[in-house]
Amino acid sequence: MAGRAMIAMSGGVDSSVAAALMLEAGYDCAGAMMKLYEKADGGGGERSCCTADDAEDARQAACALGIPFYVFNFREEFEREVIGRFVRTYEEGGTPNPCIDCNRYMKHRMLFERAAILGFDTLVTGHYARIERGADGRWLLKKAKNSRKDQSYVLYFLSQEQLARTSFPLGGFSDKDEIRAIAEKHGFRNARKRESQDICFVDDGKYGDFLEKYTGRVFPPGDFVDEEGRVLGRHRGITRYTIGQRKGLGLSLNQPMYVCRKDVGRNEVTLTKGPALYSDALLADHFNWIACDPPKDPLRVTAKTRYRAKESPATVRALEDGSVLVFFDHPERAVAKGQAVVLYDGDVVVGGGTIQ
Repeated sequence: MAGRAMIAMSGGVDSSVAAALMLEAGYDCAGAMMKLYEKADGGGGERSCCTADDAEDARQAACALGIPFYVFNFREEFEREVIGRFVRTYEEGGTPNPCIDCNRYMKHRMLFERAAILGFDTLVTGHYARIERGADGRWLLKKAKNSRKDQSYVLYFLSQEQLARTSFPLGGFSDKDEIRAIAEKHGFRNARKRESQDICFVDDGKYGDFLEKYTGRVFPPGDFVDEEGRVLGRHRGITRYTIGQRKGLGLSLNQPMYVCRKDVGRNEVTLTKGPALYSDALLADHFNWIACDPPKDPLRVTAKTRYRAKESPATVRALEDGSVLVFFDHPERAVAKGQAVVLYDGDVVVGGGTIQ
């Protein structure tokens, strides 16, 4: 027996196939689903997660494989660690990334700890990424073979202990059709299921509506201003806008303008025609170094500031307080407080942190 593996099963095809692959590799497996959030109507969008149908899909896949299936109620922790952080970041004028927080605090903390308590030595997820051990014995997080599906960006926080006890069996696959074929072979009813895209606790991507309903606060209208402070019109509440946004401003302008800054204290949203949207550098804290210890000298890397952003060549400098400065070779568009910056050396994740 290769060991005992707990598979985080979301009801999607990826995590179901991850379970099948670990079972075929000789592991003693069990599936586990986390109950994190339930909408008041019990539903969820077609492309949302955490629905009743997701739970049934996960249970059916575990049954088809003949493995035990656990359901853990982590709703209280999810509300504190994910929804709470989401709300606070928006209130402070930032742009949160709840999917990273969910991976960090739910899968790789709560479920990781629960797996250890139950005697499982490996936590398995359906992420597209790879874990390898370097020549010096250090565990490395690497991009998936399928670059279009790579999810290493949302996993930058993993510690050496977590990497040593985590497996991503899909990281070596180059085509999603291969995954679906494996699911069909095992009779999984989710073999052709669409991938979840929406944030599970926000209806139809309407962040502003969610924040007002959840907090009981009304975020009042304020001014749109240009870079010189001239008033361009009125916004509908500062939490309804993100850095880089152009559409949905509700203004009639002579040329396209983009959100480049949000001033919570003044309740102002600053718009630019373009130049102010670009940054030469950024500061990040809560930085997690994976591939190396904090370097004493400046280090050449490529950097991603959003999940779908392209990597940009940059130089990183580690500061004594644990934060880092990242200097871009070419100005980077729409760098937003609250998002993650992840640094790479080829396909190896050097580390990552939260943009300040």
